[in-house]
Amino acid sequence: MRRRSTAPLLAFAALALLAIAGPYLAPYDPLATPDPVALASLPPSWAHPFGTDPLSRDVFSRMLVGARLSLGIAAIAVLVSVLLGTAIGTTAAIAGRWTDALLMRITDAVMAVPRLLLLLTAVAALGQLTPLTLALMLGATGWMTTARLVRHETHRLLGGDAVRGARALGVPSLRLVRVHLLPALLPTIGVAATVALASAVPLEAGLSFLGLGVGPPNPSWGNIILEAEGRIVGRWWLVLFPTLAIVTTVLLANLIAERYTAGRDDRA
Repeated sequence: MRRRSTAPLLAFAALALLAIAGPYLAPYDPLATPDPVALASLPPSWAHPFGTDPLSRDVFSRMLVGARLSLGIAAIAVLVSVLLGTAIGTTAAIAGRWTDALLMRITDAVMAVPRLLLLLTAVAALGQLTPLTLALMLGATGWMTTARLVRHETHRLLGGDAVRGARALGVPSLRLVRVHLLPALLPTIGVAATVALASAVPLEAGLSFLGLGVGPPNPSWGNIILEAEGRIVGRWWLVLFPTLAIVTTVLLANLIAERYTAGRDDRA
């Protein structure tokens, strides 16, 4: 069971390393347009394993470089959403009934609005987003699930003997959270982070595909698909390979969350 459960984590670690090293592994300059006439929109070949785009750029090189940008945006978004969700969830659990009710109603209200609609509203207000702004917006609209998971787990921990004893001794709330709650919450936060990653990657790709995320000439998995320019049949490689990368990343994130949750249930 342990060997099987670590396989998705190892595969994701390999994907992350590939993204970090992508610019050094790319066989071509991802921004170079060597011959926009003769080398444009070529299907996969030995020289260009993933083909070329309409500007004659090597898609394999753009995929490698784009992995760093796509996964980097998703990683920052996950960090923001986990920090916000953990802070709100723990505060709701330990601050009392009225604060708990208020924070959860705010969380429910935000969850009731489709996340894509929130992001489109932000783009309409701010204009073209930089990669960092896009990552922050993804994080700021994705904390709700983490908040609910952390709140539920915090309530459970507050009923444990260790935490009850610490509260009886008058341990301050901040120290209680830092010493007693956060270490016990790490597994729940880890699962929430993988779930957040599984939603952030396709959201970034979708916005970039719509021309609202990462703008040219910087490559991301989403705007590589955009470069098919509606000719999916004639330029299928521009859709297939980025889509496979996105699906693989989401699948690995979900498997990590599922295996880890199953392992916790087995130990319980």
